[in-house]
Amino acid sequence: MSRSAHPAGPRHADVLPEGHYAAPPADLNTLDPKVWAQTVERGADGVVTVGGIPVTRIAEEFGTPAYVLDEADFRARARAWRDAFGQDADVFYAGKAFLSRAVVRWLDEEGLNLDVCSGTELATALSAGMPADRIAFHGNNKSAAEIERAVHAGVGRIVLDSFQEIVRVAHIAQSLGRRQRVQIRITVGVEAHTHEFIATAHEDQKFGIPLAGGQAAEAVRRALRLDGLELIGIHSHIGSQIFDMSGFEVAAHRVVGLLKDIRDEHGVELPEIDLGGGLGIAYTSDDDPREPHEIAKALTEIVSRECEAAKLRTPRISVEPGRAVVGPTAFTLYEVGTVKPLDGLRTYVSVDGGMSDNIRTALYDAEYSVALVSRTSDAEPMLVRVVGKHCESGDIVVKDAFLPADLAPGDLIAVPATGAYCRSMASNYNHALRPPVLAVADGEARVIVRRETEDDLLRLDVG
Repeated sequence: MSRSAHPAGPRHADVLPEGHYAAPPADLNTLDPKVWAQTVERGADGVVTVGGIPVTRIAEEFGTPAYVLDEADFRARARAWRDAFGQDADVFYAGKAFLSRAVVRWLDEEGLNLDVCSGTELATALSAGMPADRIAFHGNNKSAAEIERAVHAGVGRIVLDSFQEIVRVAHIAQSLGRRQRVQIRITVGVEAHTHEFIATAHEDQKFGIPLAGGQAAEAVRRALRLDGLELIGIHSHIGSQIFDMSGFEVAAHRVVGLLKDIRDEHGVELPEIDLGGGLGIAYTSDDDPREPHEIAKALTEIVSRECEAAKLRTPRISVEPGRAVVGPTAFTLYEVGTVKPLDGLRTYVSVDGGMSDNIRTALYDAEYSVALVSRTSDAEPMLVRVVGKHCESGDIVVKDAFLPADLAPGDLIAVPATGAYCRSMASNYNHALRPPVLAVADGEARVIVRRETEDDLLRLDVG
C-alpha cells in the first residue's frame, strides 16, 4: 500500500478546533472491545482479524466497501437475550435492523422470534423457514395484500396501529375463516432521551393510538367486539438507542394502568404486554449500554411491581431487540482514497463508500468510531472527518475522530457497530452499488448478501 506523504491537519489537543469529540486516545492501535465484535483483534503483524481472518484478505477477496458480520458474536448476543428473559417471556428480533435469510436461520436456531414490518420482510422470513407463529407483523400502514398474506401464513400476532386497521384486519381474518391474534400499539406520551426521528412514544407522530383522550381505550372496545380478532395484549415502543430505563418505567406504569381499566370495564385481563425494543449499543467508547440480563431484570421488576399495585396478574412480557443484537456484530470495511488536510481545521479522509452504505450520520447526527485496520502506526494522532465519495456535503460517515497522521491512500479503515440499519437503509445514491454482507465464522468468510452489480441497476432501468 502506498504511503505518500501529505501535510497533516490538526493533531494535538491544544490546537484542535472546537467540536464534539474526545481527546486523542493514548494508543490508536488499541481496539476498544466495547465497540467491536467479539472475535475482532489486532494480529502480531498489525493487521486486524475477525473470526481469525485478516481484513486484508477480506478486502482482496471480496472488495470494499463491505459489511463484515461476526456470526459467532451474533449468535452469542441472540442467546444472551433469550437466556436473560427465559421461558416466561418472548424475545422478538426486530428485523428492520438487518434481515437476510441467513439471519432468519440463525434466529430460528438460537430460539428467538422475529418481528417484521413489511410484506417483503415477511416473505424473507417465510422463505428462510421461520415458523409463522413465531412472527409478529408491525407497521403503521399495512396494505390489505400484506395483511392477507400475514393472516393466511398464520403469523403469531399482528400489531394494530390505527382504528382503520382494526376493522381491516378483522374483515380480512373473517373472510379467510381465521381469528387473528392481535396486539394494539399505543403511544404512552413518554419523551425518550434520543434523537427526534427515533422517539416513537410521544403523541405527535405516526405510530400507534394515543393513550391520551381515551383513544386507546376505545380501540380496545372495538377490537374486543370483532369476531375476527383475538386481542392478546398491548404494545408500546418508546424509541431507539436508549440507555436510560426511566422511560420504560413510565411507559410500563401507563400500559398497566390501561390493562387495569380494561379489566374493570370488560372483565378481561389481557395476557401479554410488549415493551418494544430500542435499547442502545456502544458506537463510541463513551457509550455505556446495559447487558441483556440487567435489562431483563429491570423490565421484569417494573412490570411485576406495577401489576401488583394494580392487583393484576403479571402478563407475559415480550421485547423486540434488533440493534442490540446485530448492531455490535458488524463493521464496515473501507479503503482510503483522497486524504485532504485543511490547515487549522481537520483532515478529510475520503473512502470508497459513504452515505449510500451508512445514512445514519447524515440522518440522525449519529456518532461512530473508526480505526486503521490494515497495519499499525506510531504516528501521532490527527483529527479527521471520514467522508464518502458522493456529491453531497453531508456525506459524512464519522464526524470527528482520530487516525494516525501517516494515513495514506490504499490503507484500510473500519467503522464498527454498523450491523444495524446501515445495510437496511442503504441506497443507490449516485448509482452506488450496495456493498455485500459477509458472515465470518471459524476462519471462513462467506457472502450472505451479495454486492450489487451494474447489471442489477441497469436491469431495473427499462426506459
